Amino acid sequence: MDFRGKSVLVTGASRGIGYGIAEAFAHAGADLTILADDPKTDIASQALADAAGRPVSALTVDITDATAVKTTIGKMEKIDVLINNAGLELITPIDEPGDDIEDTFRRIIEINVTGSFLVTRAALPKIPDGGRIVFTASVWGKSAEAGFSAYCASKHAVIGLTRTLAKELGPRNITVNAVCPGWVETVASMRSLGKMAKRYDRDEQALLDEIVATQSIGGLMQPDDIAGPYLFLASESAANITGQSLNIDRGELMS
Repeated sequence: MDFRGKSVLVTGASRGIGYGIAEAFAHAGADLTILADDPKTDIASQALADAAGRPVSALTVDITDATAVKTTIGKMEKIDVLINNAGLELITPIDEPGDDIEDTFRRIIEINVTGSFLVTRAALPKIPDGGRIVFTASVWGKSAEAGFSAYCASKHAVIGLTRTLAKELGPRNITVNAVCPGWVETVASMRSLGKMAKRYDRDEQALLDEIVATQSIGGLMQPDDIAGPYLFLASESAANITGQSLNIDRGELMS
């Protein structure tokens, strides 16, 4: 797909799924900006620029800081495509002793839900009529996993936010959709796998084999395996698709 002349902002793009999405847009010719709360964001943007042979801008901000988000995104002239990918995935068992788990719960909700709302709110004046907004949700936003209450709740909320904004922004022909990845091999997902294995006293590889066995197509996806649907939803081909949440999970959850 050709995104030459289109300004694209991808959040949470210094690594993992976000980096894979950003790389796909860079190779498709987009005027790309990546945003993350990560000191390595500049390094990631340079790597993307080197790979694509075109400039890539970098913004560093904590998306839960409303003032900083407004100031940072306010520097951009135009945003044709907003990819709300930034997120946090950590285990939050309800029976975990101590107060730390409550702080973790709040932080996950703040980043995944409030942060996504703040970024979208700040970006909206820069998005022209006919623009595109795509959120990264999760198949756990349509299901659940024991021990991940905050993450699952946040991704259910992201799907609800997607549907609501699709109705609000429809009069401007701005489409709003969500992509729901299944198991993708990233630092975050492998960390979650380790926590699950420890909690249930399981071997990590055996647990992973069990998870992958629930898919119709075997094997773990890589970040670049799921980038295509983001480009499609951001393209003119998807002009009549809005308020939808698309599973990219090799058939793990068929809904």
